Order: sequence, then structure tokens, then C-alpha cells
Amino acid sequence: MIQIAILGFGTVGTGVAKVVAENARQIERKLGEPLQVKAILVRSFKDSPFRQLMTDDFQRIEEDGAIRVVVEAIGGVEAAYDYTKRALSAGKHVVTANKQLVAERGWELLALARRKNVNYLFEASVGGGIPILHPLTQCMAANRIDEVYGILNGTTNYILTRMVRTGAFFSDALREAQAKGYAEADPTADVEGLDAGRKICILADLAFGHQVDPDGVPIEGISRISLRDVKVAQRAGYRVKLLGRAVRMPGGGRTAYVAPHLIPEDNPLAGVEDVFNAVVLRGNATGEVMFYGRGAGELPTASACVADVMEALQASPRREEIGWSPDSAGFEDPLDLQTRYYFRIEGSLADAAMAFGQVEVLSEDGETAFLTDPITGRDAQRQSRSLNVLSCMRVLA
Repeated sequence: MIQIAILGFGTVGTGVAKVVAENARQIERKLGEPLQVKAILVRSFKDSPFRQLMTDDFQRIEEDGAIRVVVEAIGGVEAAYDYTKRALSAGKHVVTANKQLVAERGWELLALARRKNVNYLFEASVGGGIPILHPLTQCMAANRIDEVYGILNGTTNYILTRMVRTGAFFSDALREAQAKGYAEADPTADVEGLDAGRKICILADLAFGHQVDPDGVPIEGISRISLRDVKVAQRAGYRVKLLGRAVRMPGGGRTAYVAPHLIPEDNPLAGVEDVFNAVVLRGNATGEVMFYGRGAGELPTASACVADVMEALQASPRREEIGWSPDSAGFEDPLDLQTRYYFRIEGSLADAAMAFGQVEVLSEDGETAFLTDPITGRDAQRQSRSLNVLSCMRVLA
């Protein structure tokens, strides 16, 4: 009998307990022996089929030699960081879906896990139920990864989908997302891009092998996107999506950012709708490879966590390829990247041409919406200073 503990019993923790119980036979066949949840750390006790497993004393878990894996499902950084360090130091594998902790302290916890000869695994921290980190670090191992980008947040994708399909304003689409349970009462982390920012940091860390400081990654959410821009883009054959991007720069540096983009409707990402996510890896040997599915939710995320539990137990003794250097040197400003830009201005086509030269006009009716030729972000900022800019977005080539 293999015994594990769960820290926290919210959405993810509850899902892990359910998956272990409901898929017990399948898990046992693959592990060769039964997997059992022995303890669940909670702040307060509540009615649940798992009530008899609950404890508020982490030390009991820490000192229990029979518990081989700890699933950290608390979220946040402070308590989760302390418990994770203690569990790894006690010689236990740790599995998590905690994107903030991995983005901010992952390299340190991975180094501790290596010293203790155990695993720290976090497949669920980026794609929920979408397998992405394992393919990135193993299946794509023969490639130089030149770019990782994608739709990394289901809440924002749902809101943008509703704006396209029904013509809803942002505020109305957000309320609908909250009513359906896709958005929290405080949706800031989602709609302002913070959630996607943490995920793109983890992807960049693994793709490029160096720490990307989340505080240094420019992040722009969708709260300022107007229905007007969504409709103009749609008529012109584009969809508006919030993307996280990490790019290897020509000189060998790297950059990352989160921002809304116009995506051509023939690009597969344009068809990713509702709460679904998609991540694209571009390797120098494979070209582009896309991973698609539900990026969050109780059971999809729990599925990835339990898969990591099984991998930690089966790895001998641990996965060597997971990790990155704490050195963050070489991170460059994404304003140095070249791309086309979308602008909507209060002004005429002549005003746009005066600032940018030849442009592609998308709309002219009191306001002018247009696309520039490929330019750097710095040039886009500089050349638009003479204009009354109502909105600006990048265009995914």
C-alpha cells in the first residue's frame, strides 16, 4: 500500500482525493500496488466523505514515514513554500498545481529535491489537465525550443468568446463567467493576466533553462479591450485572444510577456474557445506542435496531479531533466520583438499614414482601425505618440 497526503482541500485537493478513490483499480494496475490518501491537511474541519482523514497538524504528515508523496494544493506562496520545503527535506516527493510558487521559487525547490534525491513535479501548474511540461522536457528534448506561446487562461478565453459570439460587453461577459463558476468573485488574477504570466514564466524556465523573474515580465490583461475592437477584428478575419509568449531572441537572449493579440482566423489558436486552453511549442526540428484541452477545473487538474504522483513513485530515483538555472541574466525587453500592431485611433487614415507610412486599413467610420507593417514595440510606441490612440494590440503572425 502506497500512502500519500494532500495539503489543502479546496478544488484541487478535493479532486485529487476523488481521482485516487474513483480510479483506484487503474492506478493500482499501473503502480503494482494500491494508492491511498492517508491524511488531508485542512485549516478547519468540514463534512466530507474524507472527513476521517483530515488533520490540522502538518507535523504528523511530515514525520509519518509511511507517507511517500505530498500533494500541495494550498495555493499562494508563504505556507505552501514552508510545507513544501519541510516535506522535501523529510525525503518525501512533492506534487503541486501551484503556479505562483513554481514561478517564484521553483528553481530553489527543485534544487532541494535533487539534494534529497526526491521529485518535485508540477505538470498541473500550467495546463491543468493538458499535458505540456512532460512533452516539453521529454518528448521535445532533442529540439532547441525557440518559442512557446498560447492561450493560458480559460476565464479570459471564455469572456472573449462571449464577446465574439453574443456581442456582450466585457463587464457582462465577466458577470456571466462568474455566474458559471469560471471566474472568482475577485477576477483580477485572471482578467489582468497575472495567472497567464505565472504560467508563461514556468514554460520559459523549462524551455530556455534559466529563471524568468515574474516581476520582470510585462503583463497586460483584457479588462481594457472594447467590444468595438473585437468586432473590428472579427470583420477583418481575426480573433482577439490573450496570449502568453516566451521567445528566444536572435542574439541568444530570451523574453516573455502576456498581452492581447489579434490572431488570423485560419490559425488553429483562433478556434480555441470558451474555457479551453492551447499551448504551442516551436522547436527547431519539429516546427510547431500544439497541445489543447481544459486548462483548469477540479478533475482535469487533479488528473495531472495524480499522474505526477504516479510518476514520482515510478521514477528511479527521480527525473533528472526537470530543472533550470537560477541565473536570470539574458532576459530582454519584449519591446525589442518585431511584429505587426493593431491600432484604433481617433483620427483619419492620413493621420495613420503620417505616423506609420503604409498601413492596412480595417475600419474607417469616424475612427480609424489599421495594422502596421512589422515593427518593434519601441517603434510602435514612438511613432504613435502623435496620434490619439484608443486601443493598441499586437498581431500574431
